[in-house]
Amino acid sequence: MSMEETGKQYNNEELFSKAVRAGKRTYFFDVKSTRAGENYLTITESKKRFDQQTGKFFFEKHKLFLYQEDFTKFETALKQAFEYIETGEVPQSYLDEVAEEEQRRKEKEFTDIEFEDLDKKDDNTEE
Repeated sequence: MSMEETGKQYNNEELFSKAVRAGKRTYFFDVKSTRAGENYLTITESKKRFDQQTGKFFFEKHKLFLYQEDFTKFETALKQAFEYIETGEVPQSYLDEVAEEEQRRKEKEFTDIEFEDLDKKDDNTEE
């Protein structure tokens, strides 16, 4: 663990922790709070590995940080992914989001013009 990670751990208050054992992996869900009082979630995947060079076991960890302002988006995406896995069909809510984003892109493309652009002459036109 790096000095930076160690420092972060001591600076952040842990509020809740839940471990989920899943075969050879363990997932840790830890809710922490920053000094500013903002909550966030860390999801850590831990796998036991064997280092053939040292002959010892160690835990390989992968960590994901999820900040409170992104919880709703993350929850929606996770539910959509689970729905797809369960049904084999792309969820309608996902298709609606894609269509809305495409519509916003088209509207921005159409309306993203500056008045100054209207006065510019084409380089190929003669005055």
